[in-house]
Amino acid sequence: MNYPSKFLEDAVMAFASLPGIGKKTALRLVLHLLQQDKDKVDEFMQAISKMRHQLKHCKKCHNISDQELCNICANPSRDPSLICVVENLRDLIQIENTGTYKGLYHVLGGIINPLEGIGPEQLNIQSLIQRSKEKEVKELIMAISPTIEGDTTIFYIARLAQRPELKISVLARGISFGGELEYADEITLSRSIKARRPYGQT
Repeated sequence: MNYPSKFLEDAVMAFASLPGIGKKTALRLVLHLLQQDKDKVDEFMQAISKMRHQLKHCKKCHNISDQELCNICANPSRDPSLICVVENLRDLIQIENTGTYKGLYHVLGGIINPLEGIGPEQLNIQSLIQRSKEKEVKELIMAISPTIEGDTTIFYIARLAQRPELKISVLARGISFGGELEYADEITLSRSIKARRPYGQT
């Protein structure tokens, strides 16, 4: 693709470096910005710059935040007895958008994966163990992907956090809505049966 300007080409390449954006989409975005007032483009650039340079991580749960504590940890109406453990920020946002969970979170920053060189020391596990020892914490909800690496991470955390008064739970793993049983693997089917609920509660 030939560009009439090196500045234009650099901008297209910058947008195209984002996941899911090809060069054609990047060019369309750049041309759109060119048609906007300079003030609007400056506001756009400032918003991106502020996000990158001023955004913090919550010192308690490792969520993204504008302050030392994120708005979830700082919210007195959240249930401090529940900590939902997630792999990343995307999972936190996904669960939060359901509007059904009213406890706190803990972002691990990934899962244990020796093949990729990710061990427990690279994750936010020690801070989770410390939080799990607080008296008000009654349950850790392990909202982690149902993979071998995910189950390994859950096992590792459960072993370190284990104490009589602490409940450690995992999300029910079953057949996705619209799925057919013949295409489900045995592990999924087994877990679906074990996590079954009386009809009317699902």
